[in-house]
Amino acid sequence: MLLQFSVSNYRCFRERQTLNLAASGQDKTLLDNCITTDLPGLSGKRWLKGAALYGANASGKTTVLEALKKLKEMVRTSAGITDPKKPISQIESFALCPNQPESPTAFSVAFVAEGVRYEYRVAATRERIWHESLRAFPKRVEQLWFSRDWIAASGLYRWTPERPTGFQRDLQLEGYTLSNMLFLSKAVASNRPDLSPVFNWFTEQIHFLDLSVRGRLADGLTLNKLAEQGPFSDRIVDLLRHADLGVANARTVETRYPPEELQEMTRLAPNLQNILWNEKWSSPELAHRCADGMELPLPWESESAGTRRLFGLVGPWLDIMAKGYTVCVDELETSMHPLMTRELLRLFFSNQENPHGAQILFTTHNPILLDSTLLRRDQIWFTDKTDDGEAHLYPLTDYSPRKGESLVRGYLSGRYGAVPFVPAGLLGTFKARETVGKTESDAHE
Repeated sequence: MLLQFSVSNYRCFRERQTLNLAASGQDKTLLDNCITTDLPGLSGKRWLKGAALYGANASGKTTVLEALKKLKEMVRTSAGITDPKKPISQIESFALCPNQPESPTAFSVAFVAEGVRYEYRVAATRERIWHESLRAFPKRVEQLWFSRDWIAASGLYRWTPERPTGFQRDLQLEGYTLSNMLFLSKAVASNRPDLSPVFNWFTEQIHFLDLSVRGRLADGLTLNKLAEQGPFSDRIVDLLRHADLGVANARTVETRYPPEELQEMTRLAPNLQNILWNEKWSSPELAHRCADGMELPLPWESESAGTRRLFGLVGPWLDIMAKGYTVCVDELETSMHPLMTRELLRLFFSNQENPHGAQILFTTHNPILLDSTLLRRDQIWFTDKTDDGEAHLYPLTDYSPRKGESLVRGYLSGRYGAVPFVPAGLLGTFKARETVGKTESDAHE
């Protein structure tokens, strides 16, 4: 479970920005949207099952998710580094201060893995790790397991504490950890099982879905689950039936290359024709209701973009809820009706459908989701940019909206920021027209 994530000096974020999933103690609405924990020191504390990130284009909302994704990539791949001079590719510092001295990009994440709360911090440039630390809270009191800091004057790392509580130091392993490598990753690769829950949380519990126009959501997971013919496949079919797509049933079918396509593909390589002719793969087939009550299967190619997108999403969506993952989704509403997006979120926030506390962070432009019957106010976050290109992340609760206030109207009017500001129009012509009109009226006077 994700509790909090912070990032600084990354892409459009210069100063430290924090996304906090702690539920407001003052808000008693939509309690199903919260997870109640019994963690040491945080007994009875509630955490949010999700957060919506709103903002104008290029304001930084996607960057929040990408920063978490880059940290995951660092943890997953760092142990494979063998060249101490290889740049850390995940680091992309704030680029709009070229004359400033280089400073590290910093990440900090608080989470729960296997019932224990942890806080992991990393600060790095492309050349080296400047800071890395891990804190654990198996009991009420914090335990600092390890901390490494680069001391430029000596050209060495300082490791603390000397005798950590709850963690066994390995001086040899510390010495083998390259300056561009994470100790967490190196230790797990060297068979340190005490750090496996932390490593596995990054590599197995966090997932990313890109539903934006640039993303390519494959339908492989839905297809595989559908072919298994069990309770999971039944849930996929039920969801498609209730989605008002006219779908009565779904199955997988084997297909081959069409003869005309195969002929064109093998025109320059005739020897491949026999190989490709026998090539088969699975494809979805949706049966639609007819006027006479019959079911008519249609070719997959004839299905709409929205139907195909929903089919590709159904498998991962149900799997994430079944396993209690944390998922980050960019542009959730792409190719789907706003009411369909709403229903997908209602599934996520249902204790019955999401019994293991899966969480979702998603970006959206859809103001219809700013509905007090769907999202709590502490689940709504915004990103906005200053004139010099520096982005900021902040919650709706900073504005203390009145009870009963229309969040849709407030957002679209710019009351909370995070909307495009184009008073003169995209070509700057509206202001010019007003000026011309005023000049002409002055002349007539």
